[in-house]
Amino acid sequence: MSSATSRRLPLAGVLRLGRPSDIWFKPALSVVASIAPPNLALLALGRLDLAMYTMAGSLCALYAHNRPYAARARVLVWVVLGMVGGLALSLLAASLTSDAVVLVTVGALVAAAQKAVCDATRLGPPGNVVLTFISSASLFAPQTLGQVPGHVALALAAGAWAWLVGMAPGLLRPHGPERRATASALDAAAAYAGTRGTADGHARARATSAAAIHAAWQSLLAAGARPDRTRRDLERLLVRAEIALAAPADTDPARLRAWARDLRGTGRVPRVAPSRDSADELLGVAAELALPERPLRHRLAPLAPLAARTAIGCALAGYASLAFGVGRPYWALVTAASLYQANVTLTWSRGVQRVVGNLLGVLLFAALAPLTGLHPAALVLCCMALNFGAEALIGRNYWLGTVCVTPMALLITEFARSQDAGQLITERVADTLVGALVGFAAAVAVTNRRAGDRLERALTAAERARENTARLLAEPHPAPRTLESARRALAAALVDLRATADAAAGEWWQRALPEERVVLTERSGHRTLAATVRRQGLVPQDHDPGRTTEDIRS
Repeated sequence: MSSATSRRLPLAGVLRLGRPSDIWFKPALSVVASIAPPNLALLALGRLDLAMYTMAGSLCALYAHNRPYAARARVLVWVVLGMVGGLALSLLAASLTSDAVVLVTVGALVAAAQKAVCDATRLGPPGNVVLTFISSASLFAPQTLGQVPGHVALALAAGAWAWLVGMAPGLLRPHGPERRATASALDAAAAYAGTRGTADGHARARATSAAAIHAAWQSLLAAGARPDRTRRDLERLLVRAEIALAAPADTDPARLRAWARDLRGTGRVPRVAPSRDSADELLGVAAELALPERPLRHRLAPLAPLAARTAIGCALAGYASLAFGVGRPYWALVTAASLYQANVTLTWSRGVQRVVGNLLGVLLFAALAPLTGLHPAALVLCCMALNFGAEALIGRNYWLGTVCVTPMALLITEFARSQDAGQLITERVADTLVGALVGFAAAVAVTNRRAGDRLERALTAAERARENTARLLAEPHPAPRTLESARRALAAALVDLRATADAAAGEWWQRALPEERVVLTERSGHRTLAATVRRQGLVPQDHDPGRTTEDIRS
């Protein structure tokens, strides 16, 4: 048993509000633009009972806002297909059986599959939760087999509209996502440069900067190999961020922040002169584009414990809800599904946030219920406003967004028929508490002993990448393309090591972690990265005369 089992579950800071996302308004406006036309059309036709199916497709507009538009087009297609596929499976199950135990079991298995695929593909927020909400709620929608094709077609049509909404901003700002990713990398590099590489918190700032730079490179790579002057300028700015990571004491943080501000504006991308021939600086881009992507099955394998937690936790939460006599066990199921994060500690934090947000959300629903009961139009408008509020607030803290998500989910049940508000509130509170308690208990009971194994593999990969880079540095004239590719591989390995170590540190019931080895591997890896940048001529060779070849090898 590791020392992690004796740690206290955190409460301080769990509800603390952070800064809003740079693009909080994009998903917020997109989801309103996606939901409004279908819902207003159904309102005009007097068929708001069909709104749940169009909502399934409309909510796809929440996804992929951080992706370049070439990649976003592909990702949104898969999101729509995944959403509609989950809906179709749920409606089919609902039409074939009314056995609640069977339906909860199906919902739990679908939720586990959605969780695993979303994590393996790094789909990003809102992840699997929206998919699971739609598929689980649909399991308990009265349905006949003949109605399924029409309802699925409605969702697919709304999903096609959501795809158009998601892609529309690209007509005005085609490089917006890449610019934002590069700006984030520059800001993170400026924060690290501000520590001069030695001040308090420099290690965490360095890891954050490395992760942001890596994410920005991945954003540029996802845009494809099409030659583009703007993209070339962004690549050169990222090289400057990498220079700051290698030589924080010789970097001006104010200049990096100024470039970041310009990128977030609407003007031209700042142009910086390369410190040497740009072909030598950016060879790694072409090299990475040529690398094949890891097969999905290989990315899914390490997620088996998390998928098992999700399946067992969701099933038990649904069964417990049924045992208490609540008529909507899918609320407990979705609550459990929303909890599961990379480790037990993060799952606990999400559980606290979920419970607090849901309890405040039912109070907001109680306040809105008299207004929405006046006219169906008020119901539709309130749902759109809550969708906007959820996306505007959830970036500051999950619980704050859930304050809007909860009444929205309750109001969606009103589309089919008017229901007693008091009963809805009582059942939602009960299912929230049941789902959170049972879901967290499952997270504790279903151990993830693979976390330690993943950390060992990440350590080995980082050490090998550092050794390969150091070997190239020892050569008198290494090939520029080979050295650049090795540097990029080492940077990616160090980012993965830090993420894996953070995830493993919050996991319970596992062997002691090699924390000292992690620190030494990160330290030597970043030294080697700095030496590689100096060797490529991006910064002066003598900026740190105390650093020797032995430092690189250590």
